Amino acid sequence: MLAPGTVVSHRTAVENRPSPDGSVYVTGAYPRRVIVAGLVIRQIEGAGPVEGDLPFMGSLFLASRPRAFLENLLPSRRRGGAARTVGRDDVERRLTEVLLVGGEEAINRLRDEARAVAPGMGLEEPMRILDGIGGALLRSRSVPLTAPTARAYAAGEPYDPQRLPRFNALFDALRSHSFPERRDRGAESPAFENAAFFDAYFSNYIEGTEFPVEQAIRIVFAGEIPTSRPADAHDVLGTYRLVGSREEMSRRPGRFEELERMLKRRHAAIMEGRPEMLPGQFKEEPNQAGATLFVDPTLVRGTLRQGFEMYRGLSEPFARALFMMFLVAEVHPFKDGNGRIARVMMNAELVSGGQTRILIPSVYRNEYIGGLKRLTNSEDPDALIRVMAHAQTIVSRIDFTDLDAARRVLASLNAFRDPADGVKLQAPPDIARG
Repeated sequence: MLAPGTVVSHRTAVENRPSPDGSVYVTGAYPRRVIVAGLVIRQIEGAGPVEGDLPFMGSLFLASRPRAFLENLLPSRRRGGAARTVGRDDVERRLTEVLLVGGEEAINRLRDEARAVAPGMGLEEPMRILDGIGGALLRSRSVPLTAPTARAYAAGEPYDPQRLPRFNALFDALRSHSFPERRDRGAESPAFENAAFFDAYFSNYIEGTEFPVEQAIRIVFAGEIPTSRPADAHDVLGTYRLVGSREEMSRRPGRFEELERMLKRRHAAIMEGRPEMLPGQFKEEPNQAGATLFVDPTLVRGTLRQGFEMYRGLSEPFARALFMMFLVAEVHPFKDGNGRIARVMMNAELVSGGQTRILIPSVYRNEYIGGLKRLTNSEDPDALIRVMAHAQTIVSRIDFTDLDAARRVLASLNAFRDPADGVKLQAPPDIARG
């Protein structure tokens, strides 16, 4: 009502909300400023509606995406508040998203539409810049790019920018904490192999590969593969062969290429019995769990690399282990088996650092999944760190020298119970008193 016939433009047209200082930008026949209800309507003198602009909220128009991108490539200085444009970095990032979603055809169409309206609005220079950015993203021009996502795409390794705030939140929390040394008291045989059995057993159980623990013991230590469920049995056995190998569990990636090879090799070992799950190959189609969408296949490698660069900045084994586990779980690089691989990578960090491995008992599944979801959905890592630290502390108090004795202790702690039973994981008495 206050600015009829104007076009919602500049940063407001791409952000779809007031700027940080409460400004709403529109373009009209003359410049003016209106303060109302805590907002500042900043009317900029310029062209009215042009081809592609859409009627919006009664008497307004909304700038088309090509027009909005051109306007946001104009020079803009801050004058006591936010600038009226989002700037080149943001435009590059948004153009990268256009390319990721719609492909080369979408970005070429956007450039053609911008080229049609630019001369009549006096936006020839922004059009030149926009054209150069598009060409650089399509690798047909050598125009320098500044936005990290755009540079990664042009270099042939695009990544999912939505994951980085989650990685950063966990990285910051892990860097700001000091974690107690929970030295591995079961590093010698047979304690090492017995702890590895429970690692493999629980890791598969919480993914739905469920066997009674006595049957799983026969699968792993006697090679008794049930004829009715050979693939499930090979999942458990393949996981055990990894986590029960001192050589394999002593390996940590020093370079990204090593991480990539390690992930694929370990995935192939676990999923050997399921060729339909593409053992040792990154996924070819998107995957999700409930409402959670994981990283698109085209962005897997780049997103893993971005996370790996953060991982390299962590020194404590517990911190490295949690970050590596979340990185793999969040990216979900494989068609199936991602949770198991994430936990294998986690415990390799701990074992190689001389620390107690982390087991996620069946009864503890909801706490574990809840911590992951809270970090994914709210960028809050505290619950996940607390849950995993508690699980490691419990494991550090169990003697795995005798397999059956360790099984009885775990049973007394409700470890084999289902969360639906309404019971909780109990702590050994010395922890509970603490």
